[in-house]
Amino acid sequence: MAVAKYKRVLLKLSGDFMAGEAEFGIDPVAVDGVAEQIKRALELDVQMAIVIGAGNIWRGSGALARGMERATADYMGMVATVINVLALQDSLERMGVITRAQTAIEMRQVAEPYIRRRAIRHLEKGRVVIFGAGTGNPYFTTDTAAALRAMEINAEILLKATKVDGIYDDDPLKNSAAKRFERLSYIEALNMGLKVMDSTALTLCMDNNLPLMVFKLAPPDSLVRALLGEPIGTIVCK
Repeated sequence: MAVAKYKRVLLKLSGDFMAGEAEFGIDPVAVDGVAEQIKRALELDVQMAIVIGAGNIWRGSGALARGMERATADYMGMVATVINVLALQDSLERMGVITRAQTAIEMRQVAEPYIRRRAIRHLEKGRVVIFGAGTGNPYFTTDTAAALRAMEINAEILLKATKVDGIYDDDPLKNSAAKRFERLSYIEALNMGLKVMDSTALTLCMDNNLPLMVFKLAPPDSLVRALLGEPIGTIVCK
């Protein structure tokens, strides 16, 4: 049996994966596709936590452009992430994967409040822990929440799933000549102003020596291959 390179990981998912081809809302078929990848990855005896965004439901940038207060827009985004958490949790549970949802903003009727030691205990028992509501504070993205939670649970790596197979020096969907990197240092990624992850999250990873892998969540074995250490994405490390 194949052996995973990492024992405990945090997977960062964009809310866009929940929408499928519709690009808005939640597509149950798309959610099941993500859940299938997670279920297969767990067969490698990996402990996995997940942070998920809400771009499929709410994008605060548009609201800000129309005059909404930043803090209000951010809190709305945090609440939206919980909708995605519940959708992913439902899909995983239907597949026989035991999960726990924890939120940075208390919503006791639908999820546990975030408690670090409890989250770690769930992971040790083989449960998938899905974190919602970001950090619980405005002005911080779900990327930053992912980096923070990864360090709090002592994850060995932060896996960021995207729709491109790594980090490029330009948008590969718009520029066919864009150069793909196999490995970057934190400083290189920060200096290049790459949009794969915001600077606060990257700096947090750098200050705490947390490796980051950016990879494409397709084909269906991509997450398994990333956990096995195959070079399917870009590694950012010291």
